[in-house]
Amino acid sequence: MGKMNKKERVAFVAETLERLYPETPVPLDHTDPYTLLIAVLLSAQCTDERVNKITPHLFERANTPQQMVLLSIDEIREIIKPCGLSPFKSKAIHGLSEILIEKYEGEVPQSFEALEALPGVGHKTASVVMSQAFGVPAFPVDTHIHRLATRWKLTNGKNVEQTEKDLKRLFPKETWNKLHLQIIFFGREYCPARGHKIEDCLICREVV
Repeated sequence: MGKMNKKERVAFVAETLERLYPETPVPLDHTDPYTLLIAVLLSAQCTDERVNKITPHLFERANTPQQMVLLSIDEIREIIKPCGLSPFKSKAIHGLSEILIEKYEGEVPQSFEALEALPGVGHKTASVVMSQAFGVPAFPVDTHIHRLATRWKLTNGKNVEQTEKDLKRLFPKETWNKLHLQIIFFGREYCPARGHKIEDCLICREVV
């Protein structure tokens, strides 16, 4: 197959992902925007599988901001310890729960600015919550998506911010929320960081 131009690569990536992953269940177990926010915050430098093992224990004790602030930071830390970064994450979870009660009547705000102002919530976490809890088009780019987009020559992004801009420009807005999950699923199954074989990768072998 001849080398594709960028437009063809974009179309090929979108078609392949849609064929492989027509359904995109959210990988983090949650029941509402608040539990999703906590799960996404916990997933920093931690696998979704591990987060899903830990959140049932946490949410059994507290699955609303009102219940969460009744736990001490140490109690939260004890429960979430297997996730890593637990001193930072437990402070953030307690702190953001207080702010949600004080400023937002215990609800998760539906804006990037308000979410990113919460402790422990960066642009990526805010993007996941906006797209998965509220259906607002966002393109959360983590290191995995950044790696694949670079591999597929969709960006020469020096960083995740640049990659996010490039992907948003290349793909239609209404596909972003689904596409970001499709890329994550594809990376796990076919395009790992280590031990990646181009000839086994359905996308790399055509576009690289």
